[in-house]
Order: sequence, then C-alpha cells, then structure tokens
Amino acid sequence: MKFKKIVALSSAMIIAASALVGCGKSDAGSSKKNNNIKVGMVADVGGINDESFNQSAWEGLKEAEKELGIEVKVIESKQASEYVGNIETLADQDMDLIIGVGFTMVDAIKTQAENYPDINFAIIDETYEEIPSNITPILFRANEATYLTGLIAGKMTKTNNVGFIGGMDNPIVNQFEYGYMAGVAEANNKVNVKSQYAGTFGDAAKGKSIANQMYSNNIDVILSAAGGTGVGAIESAKEQNKYAIGVDRDQSDLAPENILTSALKKVNVGVYETVKAFKDGEEIGGSERVYGLKEDGVGIPESTKNLVPQDIIDYVNTMAEKVKNGEVKVPSTKEEYNKIVK
Repeated sequence: MKFKKIVALSSAMIIAASALVGCGKSDAGSSKKNNNIKVGMVADVGGINDESFNQSAWEGLKEAEKELGIEVKVIESKQASEYVGNIETLADQDMDLIIGVGFTMVDAIKTQAENYPDINFAIIDETYEEIPSNITPILFRANEATYLTGLIAGKMTKTNNVGFIGGMDNPIVNQFEYGYMAGVAEANNKVNVKSQYAGTFGDAAKGKSIANQMYSNNIDVILSAAGGTGVGAIESAKEQNKYAIGVDRDQSDLAPENILTSALKKVNVGVYETVKAFKDGEEIGGSERVYGLKEDGVGIPESTKNLVPQDIIDYVNTMAEKVKNGEVKVPSTKEEYNKIVK
C-alpha cells in the first residue's frame, strides 16, 4: 500500500507539472478513452447472488464487460470491516475505476479515494456534501418505483392491510417506504400500511419470520426493501399463498404465483452507463448521476401483467407519466409524506 501511495503522489506531481503546458485536470478527474479499462467492484455483505441489489450491480458490470470489452473483477465482502481492505486489494491490482455497492461503503470509498487519488471511484446509493473529484455517486429515486408498486398494492389488497419490510432503518430505505405508502394512499385511502425493519439485509430467516407474522395479522401484500432478508419474505408469501412485491430487480421468478410486481431500481443501468461514460472519455468524477422514472432508472417490470389486471396497469402507467412530468411529487421522507399525503 505504501508503494502504491508513493506512486500516486509521484503521479500527482507529474500531472501538476504537466498543467503548466496543458490541461490542468488530473487523471482521476477525467476518464480514459481506450480499450484497456479495468473496473473493480466491491459487493457488500449481501453478496452478488442476493437476488437483489448486489446482483443487479454485478449484472450491469458483466454487461459492460461483454459490450464494452473491459476487464472486470468483483470482491464479495463477508462483513463491513472488510470494505477498506477489499477496495485496497482492487486498487493494488491497478483498477481504473472501483465501484462500491451500497451506502454502507460510503466512508470506505472516500478513505481510499483519498489514498489513491489517481484512481476513479463510484459509490452506489450515497453521496457526499462535497463530492471528491475522483468519486461518482450513483443515485436512484427508488421512491418513484415503490410509488408505482404502492398503487398496485392499494388496488389489489382484499383486506385493506398491506406491509413493508425494510432492511436497515436509514434514509435510503426510508425512500422505499414512503414512496410505497404514498402510492397505497393514492390508490386506496382505506388501506393501512404496517412497516417493520429487520435491522439486516442478509438474514432470510428473519425476513420470513416478520412476513409470517404480518400475513397472520390479515396483511395480504408485502413489499420488502431488504436485500437477502426480503427473499425470506417472498418464501413466506409462497407458503402462505399471499402476495409479495419484489425489489431492485424483477424477482417474479422466485414466486411466479405470488409476486405482483417488483420495484425496479435499475442498478445495472446505473453501473453500465457510468462505466460506459468513463470508457468513452466523459468527465464522471465530482458530480452525481441520478436515475428516476424520467431517466428510466427505476420502474416496474413487464412481468407485472402476469398477475395484475390491465385496467390497474393502465392506471399505474398514467400515474407514472404524471410523476415524469412533475405533476405528482413522490415523497422520500416522513416529513414529505406528511405534507403531501396527510
């Protein structure tokens, strides 16, 4: 690591000197337009087979490998304490761009971006008050996707009781919750929403236990924004013959008869487009890349039509257009929800 930092410092000095005769931007501030791009990814504790967030990110990077001809590598983290070391491992393998999957990696990415100023970094689902010039935050308006699924839940519930299971109680997951609640309220103001946080993204057994309890209390539709924990809730839906709503990617294959729809958070799109922009020579560091309904970065899948009647789908599509046009503002916090809905 010490040698790498020395090299980084030397590179920075050379770049500074070259600014006297040319462009003053560092290598990290600009992308490389060549065919030898190496991109690394550090997955969080959910792993790349979580059927959710990490898997979607990995699919986007694999697509970039296939379509753009880049070299890719992924390291899966077993615990949060490994983040800094895993990022360092990729940096020492001369990656041009390193992507951290998830807000829990925000501090680790910033630390290593400072240690390796000649390398570009990206962080998914988090940003900084002052964004470093070699970091690109990739953000999603997940509340817009869950708003659409809330509309469906509000129309499809038979008991007027629906549920939400979150992984960690934080602003990122809160976006899912309040977008969902707003959609439910818009579609059917008689519906009650019961929310519970599992405190983890990687415990399917706990997700199943929470869902079992919710279903036994007359709830008949549950959206889980909980990564691998949510997979357990989907398993419960299958066993209880209730409805579930997937998250991050189309999860209908996990329970074709039970998953009404999925709140697509197209992390694969954000990852692919960021890598492509980098390879094409665009400036990507120092600013956010934000994806919502308007940018086709969130939404619901085609599989929705398998269980949801066409008239409800038409209604949802109409509301989606209103969100895109700014006619409907979807809340992402409790305060916004209370102002808009209550």
